[in-house]
Amino acid sequence: MSSREILRKLRGIASYQLGKGAGEALFPDRIKVVFSPKTGRIRHVYFRRKLLATLRPTDGFLALTPDGAARLLRSLPPPKLRVVLDDDARIPVLSGRNAFAKHVKDADPNIRPHDEVIVTDQIDNLLAIGRAVLSGKEMLVFKRGVAVKVRRGALEGQIHEEGKPQTS
Repeated sequence: MSSREILRKLRGIASYQLGKGAGEALFPDRIKVVFSPKTGRIRHVYFRRKLLATLRPTDGFLALTPDGAARLLRSLPPPKLRVVLDDDARIPVLSGRNAFAKHVKDADPNIRPHDEVIVTDQIDNLLAIGRAVLSGKEMLVFKRGVAVKVRRGALEGQIHEEGKPQTS
């Protein structure tokens, strides 16, 4: 498969999973793709040595990183893919704790359970990335329980240089 075909495939997956225009916003022309040595399938997608997304082998969908989510935040208008939290949840979620429904101020009404979502504060700053537990509408109605299972908070250790943890 040529690099153009790989880019077209990744953009197609992103646009299908995250919505129209997400593929172009997430993956610029000069991405670096790392393949699984065992299966030969696409595993990680980098741009300028920053991991943007991982292709999950279980379902073929993308798992965003904070760097990938930041690219989408700049390109997609609110409330697309967003779960907006109040200030009380800011610090715990930034450090990787789950987002609870009682802290949700706004959410994309098109979010469904298990969707990849971007968690932000009220002024659209990135707090975390994760998977929705509730629908966008349920997040606004429910006052108890987990709304988003956070995979990585924006303050947690970033992954750089082809999967090696950054050292201080």
